Amino acid sequence: MKPSRTLKVATVGTGYFSRFQYSAWARIPEVEIVAICNRTLEPAQELANRYQIKSIYHDFDKMLDEVAPDLVDIITPPITHQSYVRSCVDRGIPAICQKPFTPSLKEATDLVCLIKEKQAKIIIHENFRFQPWYLKIKELLAENILGELYQISYALRPGDGQGADAYMERQPYFQQMERLLVHETAVHLIDVFRFLFGEIKSIYADLRRLNPVIKGEDAGIIIFDFTNGTRGVFDGNRLSDHKANNRRLTMGELKIEGAKGTLFLNGDAELSFRRHGDNQDEKINYSWNDCDFGGDCVYNLQRHVVDHLLYNKEIMNTASEYLLNVQVAEAAYRSNDLGKCLNLIDR
Repeated sequence: MKPSRTLKVATVGTGYFSRFQYSAWARIPEVEIVAICNRTLEPAQELANRYQIKSIYHDFDKMLDEVAPDLVDIITPPITHQSYVRSCVDRGIPAICQKPFTPSLKEATDLVCLIKEKQAKIIIHENFRFQPWYLKIKELLAENILGELYQISYALRPGDGQGADAYMERQPYFQQMERLLVHETAVHLIDVFRFLFGEIKSIYADLRRLNPVIKGEDAGIIIFDFTNGTRGVFDGNRLSDHKANNRRLTMGELKIEGAKGTLFLNGDAELSFRRHGDNQDEKINYSWNDCDFGGDCVYNLQRHVVDHLLYNKEIMNTASEYLLNVQVAEAAYRSNDLGKCLNLIDR
């Protein structure tokens, strides 16, 4: 399919995770990165040299006005998102915004109200649902391989949260986050759970801080009840690990139980199915690209946005849709503080 036009993409941010975004953009033929914005010159210049980006800016608004991009990729910490998103909304420029969307639910709600008022297009970079194993699981559920669904259980075990140097190699700001496990990590699985099972009716959370050198919580159990009657369990512990050649590939293990059997995802992204009453697992073969992060999910998300903008394909992860994930995450913290299950049906 020939593109109707080439998308001019401008970016802001050069942090740890941005390497995956720049790599993915470079592999999408309909895209040209025309400008990069960053507070410091050296990392921006390095990326500009690597990806033949012509213009470097320190001033985000100046970049938008001079370059007039078709799409902006905001790849910066959440404290910057409100300002950058507002600048894009005011100019009618579509943008992808890195998650977490904003530092607080109120800021996210206010920003979504502005986006709706201006009829703007902001997509949240929530890439876990674009990991190929979850896309395959979505297909299998649509084929009714499990029959009536009972429960989904995910055990997060990246093993990167031990000791005084926890997170320092990749994302040192994790140590200073007042909210970590749910706000930064479990929100990925909240989105995956909603992607696979639909809306969440109620939530109960019991959160803990195990590593004293960090400010936020790094372990916890969250129980979800879905409107379709299914139950979900998120069991997170960033200090413990799991069996995997690359413990950051799936970051844990997933089990989905239904009337017809059990579907299992292991740490090497292998899917297997055990029929109810049987003792043998059947391997489920599927193709995926072991590239960059999470089975090339960053590319999958960015390809999804390009297909929407150029070919009018349906879009997922708009800011208004993603606000539901922020509301659920906030409810997890309230549940932990109150020590009780919270009903979300009227949120």
